[in-house]
Amino acid sequence: MIEQFGNIFRIPELRKKVLITLGLIALCRVGVYIPIPGIDTMVLKSYFNQFTQTGVGQLLGLVDMFAGGALASGAIFGLGVMPYISASIIFQLLVGVIPYLERLQKEGEVGRKKINQYTRLTTVGLCLFQAFVMTRTLYTVELNGAPVIPVYLQGFGFQAMAALLLTTGTMVLMWIGEQIEEHGIGSGISIVIMVGIIDRLPWAFSQVMENFTFSVTPAEHQIGVVKLIILLGMFFAIVGGVVYITQGQRRIPVQQAKHTRGRKVYGGQRHFLPLRVNQAGVMPIIFAQSLLIFPAAIMQGVQVRLEPGSFGYWVTSRLSEILQGGVVYVLLYILLITFFCYFWTAIQFNPKEMSNNMKDYGSFIPGIRPGQRTAEYLEGIMGKITLAGAAFLALIAILPKLVAGGFELNRAIAGFYGGTGLLIIVGVALDMVQRIESHMIMRQYSGFLSGGTRIRGRMG
Repeated sequence: MIEQFGNIFRIPELRKKVLITLGLIALCRVGVYIPIPGIDTMVLKSYFNQFTQTGVGQLLGLVDMFAGGALASGAIFGLGVMPYISASIIFQLLVGVIPYLERLQKEGEVGRKKINQYTRLTTVGLCLFQAFVMTRTLYTVELNGAPVIPVYLQGFGFQAMAALLLTTGTMVLMWIGEQIEEHGIGSGISIVIMVGIIDRLPWAFSQVMENFTFSVTPAEHQIGVVKLIILLGMFFAIVGGVVYITQGQRRIPVQQAKHTRGRKVYGGQRHFLPLRVNQAGVMPIIFAQSLLIFPAAIMQGVQVRLEPGSFGYWVTSRLSEILQGGVVYVLLYILLITFFCYFWTAIQFNPKEMSNNMKDYGSFIPGIRPGQRTAEYLEGIMGKITLAGAAFLALIAILPKLVAGGFELNRAIAGFYGGTGLLIIVGVALDMVQRIESHMIMRQYSGFLSGGTRIRGRMG
């Protein structure tokens, strides 16, 4: 493995891409340590360290995870790249609805550049809106049950300045992601998110070691030797399972029709159509979390304005409890993940279009008539494997909650045992490894999964 890593730096082009990627990653972490003027970062960090279970706390915790801890530090990169991702998802959905955007997408590179321009403009609007909401949320922060305001400055002037700085920070991160995509290696925006999540690993490890004891029978809230071994074993097992399912495919055999021209016969090859088990990726969990977090945050905002003891206060309290945990919360979470799995797969996977493309290229599935029957067959297969993918995502989504309750861990630490963070880390890491391996194999070097240093062939 060490020798394979050394091969990366023996290829000049690949070495340049890797070094550019590492430099841009370091640049995107600089903004995490530049605070917005007028914010008491110590109070803000104390609030995030307690990781409140309220709707607002969960919402801020989710944003802070994608921002790599920048929001908890009151930094200019506090919004991260989530506004850009939201704008990209919006236009990805609108392409199939608005004919003008659909025509732009079919125009090739020129049309995609136009859509990217609209996406950037939408990102600016979303950043300004979210920044104003976030700064207003700072005035409702509670620390240990007592209201605190981690802001030295108040008024519209501070909110406008903070919104402008947060918007600028997101646009800088978006630019860094595009530069990684163009000059580096890997998906730029995904790498920015992954680095922010990985940055919290040392903190999580330090929190575990603070409560660690060599005693076989530890006291309450301590982590003994047996529990530490179990936690490490679970972590590696969960990561291995996520890699296995992420790489999992249902391979549909496809036969190419033979064409006879003169004395030569063309075609007739047999290949496979890979259908991924987890076709939707991490998006169903993100959508499900958002739909469950936002109502809880709204209920908390309404509850603050009601008089304690009133009927409205009691109703909002019960609804907040339902939306923040318990059996009802878990069931709603699983149902929403399953729904969005099928929804997102339906957007990305079009069996009718795939069937028509196979028919145009003279390919067919053995035993299935080309055309409508092939589309129905592919749709049926995709529906079955999507159910398996949804079950996998639901299990990964609720694992942090189970680990946090069963082992009495901080939810921020238990978040590395599943959920969006682990899926993003594994998915982006696998994508980077595959891209690096393709560069190495093209230049006659073996990849990470091969045995030799150099592939012997005609150029060997």
